[in-house]
Amino acid sequence: MSEIFLKTFVLEENLSSAASSNLLTLPCKMRLICQIGFGRWPSKCRARPGCSLLPGLSYTLLLCPCLQAMLVFIISGLVILAYCSQASNERTYQEVVWAVCGKLTGVLCEVAIAVYTFGTCIAFLIIIGDQQDKIIAVMAKEPEGAGGSPWYTDRKFTISLTAFLFILPLSIPREIGFQKYASFLSVVGTWYVTAIIIIKYIWPDKEMTPADILNRPASWIAVFNAMPTICFGFQCHVSSVPVFNSMQRPEVKTWGGVVTAAMVIALAVYMGTGICGFLTFGAAVDPDVLLSYPSEDVAVAVARAFIILSVLTSYPILHFCGRAVVEGLWLRYQGTPVEEDVGRERRRRVLQTLLWFLLTLLLALFIPDIGKVISVIGGLAACFIFVFPGLCLIQAKLSEMEEVKPASWWAMVSYGILLVTLGAFIFGQTTANAIFVDLLS
Repeated sequence: MSEIFLKTFVLEENLSSAASSNLLTLPCKMRLICQIGFGRWPSKCRARPGCSLLPGLSYTLLLCPCLQAMLVFIISGLVILAYCSQASNERTYQEVVWAVCGKLTGVLCEVAIAVYTFGTCIAFLIIIGDQQDKIIAVMAKEPEGAGGSPWYTDRKFTISLTAFLFILPLSIPREIGFQKYASFLSVVGTWYVTAIIIIKYIWPDKEMTPADILNRPASWIAVFNAMPTICFGFQCHVSSVPVFNSMQRPEVKTWGGVVTAAMVIALAVYMGTGICGFLTFGAAVDPDVLLSYPSEDVAVAVARAFIILSVLTSYPILHFCGRAVVEGLWLRYQGTPVEEDVGRERRRRVLQTLLWFLLTLLLALFIPDIGKVISVIGGLAACFIFVFPGLCLIQAKLSEMEEVKPASWWAMVSYGILLVTLGAFIFGQTTANAIFVDLLS
């Protein structure tokens, strides 16, 4: 199981130096961070409190301090996972949790990863449909949503065709070496999308006029309602352990610099997208900001193509993560060691891939609102960012055999408790909100 999971995220094998390893690891981290979340940040500025760079808004100091504080917790969680990985000699997120926290916590972690990756795959397919609708509207030269459109322009058909032609073949193989090239291309695409949104704000088209710009949140509850998107946008912790171990010289200090740089760049991308997207369209901004722009805009069409390309290569990664976890749970339940079950591995892998693919495709076709998906899995992202790293830190410190505990020991344990408490609160609040507001409304 660990080999399958690790090969999913290794960008390059046998790197020539630690420097080249760091340079390759940074785009990988960026790619894992900047996938779905950044497109929804303008709508967070609309429906929830805005950020401190939004001029003229009375709630300018609400969300940015929250983001800066969250960034500290997020980076510390990544460093904690690297430290525990090095101490336990484990190479995947779930195996680190198993080794440090025990069987029960390890099983809960694996189930959470399976559910999270499954939901993210659904979100990826919804994104493909959203962007294809705009591109097809231009190619077909007819208004979006017009009646009597040809059957081959139907959203369900285009999503299914794209999924069967590209995503399914990329998901079946056991290894995905092409990802070392796709990662850098995806990061470039993300920066291009951000640049286009900023340029369109500075030099807007004549037909783009912003709607009303809200100047305060409805309540403090609205602040916490933004947490699923924040956690979902910055969650890269599940893949961080394999990426850390893929470095030529995996050192915690070096890793801290890599993840800090990646998070700062990601924050800049999110803030640039959120600020300029919100100021361009105001309260009328779409939850997926690219959908707010006209279909015939060529520059935006290229951005949509970049998003589709990124998602096409990202779905297999998330699927492989989930499949590796399901594989491990199944073999452990059967009591069959991996090395004794190699003969049936291919048949089992194909069956698991087909079931995963068909279920995610079916749900994506009938759940067109990506916000409902993110609201559900955003709480799980908080567990990966806060709860499990916090538990690992607590257990790692409790396992130390020192008779007299120094002040630093108590500080680390207290910080771990803080992480667990914060993560549990965010998970409970966002999950309850998703059930009672987004799903039952």
